[in-house]
Amino acid sequence: MSTLSDVQIKAWIKAGIPINGKSDGDGLTFTLSKAGVASWVLRYRIAGKQRELTLGRYPDIGVKAAREMAAAKRVEVQQVIDVAAVKQQKKAEIKQSGTVNELAELWLDHVPRRKHKHPEVTERVFTRDILPALGKKIPKEVTSADVTRLLAKINASGRPTIANDVLRHLRAMFDYGEALGMVERSPADKIKADHAGGKEEARTRALSQAELTKLFKAMREAGPKFTRDNTLAVWLLLTLACRKMELFGATWAEFDLDAGLWRIPASRTKTNESRELPLPAQAINWLQELHTRACGSDYVFPARRASKRFPHVSPDTTWRALHELPHGLEPFTVHDLRRTARSLMSDLSIPFDVAEKVLGHKLPGTAAIYDRGGAAEQQRKAIEKLAELIAALDRGESAGGKVVQIRAKVAA
Repeated sequence: MSTLSDVQIKAWIKAGIPINGKSDGDGLTFTLSKAGVASWVLRYRIAGKQRELTLGRYPDIGVKAAREMAAAKRVEVQQVIDVAAVKQQKKAEIKQSGTVNELAELWLDHVPRRKHKHPEVTERVFTRDILPALGKKIPKEVTSADVTRLLAKINASGRPTIANDVLRHLRAMFDYGEALGMVERSPADKIKADHAGGKEEARTRALSQAELTKLFKAMREAGPKFTRDNTLAVWLLLTLACRKMELFGATWAEFDLDAGLWRIPASRTKTNESRELPLPAQAINWLQELHTRACGSDYVFPARRASKRFPHVSPDTTWRALHELPHGLEPFTVHDLRRTARSLMSDLSIPFDVAEKVLGHKLPGTAAIYDRGGAAEQQRKAIEKLAELIAALDRGESAGGKVVQIRAKVAA
């Protein structure tokens, strides 16, 4: 009988006390290491011996997915297949003659979560850029020229920041491959940042009210080509001013729609601190619609197709939809919507400290120490104002009834 829940698991992770094994029933157990790595382990017996198979890490694999994986592996055990031995054999074979695809899988499984705050972002770089170019190659056959060509291609697409990320991940992956004996020398070790994206400049793009009105009109006119999920995602990102992976990786366990609260756990925030966001009526309505559309998934935005990497929607899905939308605006990214929300709060004369708290930023100096009573109510009012403005812009109006061109401002 299943016993564990997301609420329990998140409480254990927050407490940070190592757990050798909490049983969910039928051999499925939850473990938490001293380093804070949360994992699912299937314990079983075969030929009279106790064996263990690590299924994967939480929250990459949620409670429901872990139970499904454990059930499938128990079927194999009943067929007298030692699933842990099979996994070890596969790893040994990969080390001998595996491809970059397989080396990447080993490395992504090996890297501690503390080194990758948002492992789904790292995996996105691999699935979108690295593996299509290098995945089928034997690691020993990858040359510095191959890496340089890949970086040049990414730069040519206007994504220097991603080029820097690719170089950093390739260095780490091939260093790991060298330790495994899969490569004699990393093909990325002599390549410098100048050959990748170079020095990164801070982005300043924020959409004006007039641009948002034009964007919303294009979203409506696109019909089914711009899905309802994408529309709701854009509205929520602008209204709640959250980071995109806070939203796309969110589970229903984080929301209390009756109380109008979204509790984001520390494990999913950039500051490593949990935070609460008040939900305006519009956001609650959108989330209720998403709950119906999720069809029982643990995630607010479930994966739209089978994926080994993401139990939720791919981080690129909404970006790709916006990129292909004929809106006629200057290019912008999904993260620019968060900067836009900050700019709109300035347009609405929301005080600096309140706007910063909505964004989840730490206040400077003593402001953080003395920021106490009434803060939650101030944030709620700020988000409600923002929601009202977004709704007005969707109708082709500004808060005052007429769209006014507002110059873009930079989020702090």
